[in-house]
Amino acid sequence: MKSLKKENFSQKDMKKSLIFWKKEKYDKATHSDVNKKRDFTSISGKKIKELYTPLDLDGFDYLRDLGFPGEYPYTRGVHPSMYRGRLWTMRQFSGFGTAEDTNKRYKYLLSHGQTGLSVAFHLPTLMGIDSDHHLSQGEIGKCGVAVDSLADMEILFDGIPLDRVSTSMTINPPAAVLWAMYIAVGEKQGVSPKHISGTIQNDILKEYIAQKTFIFPPRPSMKLIIDTFEFGSKEVPRWNIISISGYHIREAGSTALQELAFTLRDGIEYVEWALERGLEIDEFSPRLSFFFNAHNDFFEEIAKFRAARKIWAEVMRERFRAKNPRSWWLRFHTQTSGVSLTAQQPYNNTIRVAIQALAAVLGGTQSLHTNSLDETYALPSEEAVTIALRTQQIMAHESGVANCIDPLGGAYFVEKLTKEMEEEAKEYIRKIDDMGGMVKAVEFGFPQKEIADSAYKYQKAVEKKEKIIVGVNAFQMEHEPISTLQIDESVAKQQLARLKEVKKTRNNTYVKQNLLDLQKAAENDENLMPFILNCVKSYATLGEIIDSLKKIYGEYQEPITY
Repeated sequence: MKSLKKENFSQKDMKKSLIFWKKEKYDKATHSDVNKKRDFTSISGKKIKELYTPLDLDGFDYLRDLGFPGEYPYTRGVHPSMYRGRLWTMRQFSGFGTAEDTNKRYKYLLSHGQTGLSVAFHLPTLMGIDSDHHLSQGEIGKCGVAVDSLADMEILFDGIPLDRVSTSMTINPPAAVLWAMYIAVGEKQGVSPKHISGTIQNDILKEYIAQKTFIFPPRPSMKLIIDTFEFGSKEVPRWNIISISGYHIREAGSTALQELAFTLRDGIEYVEWALERGLEIDEFSPRLSFFFNAHNDFFEEIAKFRAARKIWAEVMRERFRAKNPRSWWLRFHTQTSGVSLTAQQPYNNTIRVAIQALAAVLGGTQSLHTNSLDETYALPSEEAVTIALRTQQIMAHESGVANCIDPLGGAYFVEKLTKEMEEEAKEYIRKIDDMGGMVKAVEFGFPQKEIADSAYKYQKAVEKKEKIIVGVNAFQMEHEPISTLQIDESVAKQQLARLKEVKKTRNNTYVKQNLLDLQKAAENDENLMPFILNCVKSYATLGEIIDSLKKIYGEYQEPITY
């Protein structure tokens, strides 16, 4: 009882001292016109107090709310030793031109210390169409690598041992097809599906919400994703079957809170659909992974990452009754913010990227991609991507930030931000639950409108100079043009010639039969992965496979919302 009275007195005394400090010290020191005009809010518009103290953490319990690294609720990290045991994977997002061009870039990056591969596909591949489709004109190899068939995937990973290199593929509506190609390449190398590792993004909900590269309507799309869950948990056990992505939600203009809440609610939706299929929670959930954006507001981003782990652990243990602690882990990849990069004064982007990458590391990411300074102009040049990779390496080996686990844990400001982020994200999740889930919310247009409103509000703040972007609305100056990577039209000619040769030399009777079998399986609501594998192994193209499924599932037309 004595200690309790002492604590109460201490709190009262602290409150009294804080009031005195603010009135007599702080207020008298901030009367300049400059400070009166400054906007003390986060990028998301959240008001930030001048000082945080233990008074902001009333009721805070170390073991319940924070805990130790590697222990529930994992606020401080999913692994007990974090980067003292193993550094994050350095995984630069790369892809351009033909498969040969990108294969050379992969080997260059691996030789310079990159520790994982990440495939950027060109827009036609993202949309499930082949390079010889009329909509592909002018796009071939321009924003990523062109992959039309297994022949391209074989070249893309030529000389790269798939049993020793982890690969992430940023692909969504046609994810099952590209994953099947990768599995087939592994088998051709003599590597069993049980021994390959990596991630397919495979997150269709964020496509409807933000990125908009959807093909099929939401419900058949969700069915196809659960097919990959079911197949992966049995046949490809080391593979992360989905990367539930907040990155594109943030790039579309959401706040950090919306990115967190919508991403986690997407994850809940996938789990619910998998359970409805009859899958066991602890069979598939350890292979779920997440993908977040790292924006400019340093502390807000760190709080977002920490809150994400805590909420997901609680959701998996309490809501879904998962028993395996690995099912409670939120493991995530981070990419620095593309939308924050500016064409004006592009070398400033290296500073932005370093700050964002540091936030990701201090937030406990498992893998990291750092953007290149020239990405507002074109795909990264070799020089720019090397600087981006070196940013991670200097951070890992020279800065000392990997020495201590969660070094900001216990900081009043960070813990208060984390707690607020957690509480407000849970409120968003409850609201979407009440709508009937994320598929229903997407059909209503709810997350889309929330993001659009936030993007508009932020843009108005920039235009009014309430938010300063260096080199854009303040501190402007002229700069010399920088050299950029150019993709010429010879890439299209080379890709179209290979595609034509594949279609000419394959067994077209076999291809046609496999495509018909796939259609029949879709009509009968079977798991499509074995049929897709048969199609890609016979060198059916991506476009042919997707077109076959369109005959059964149709195509999605987004409703207009105001």
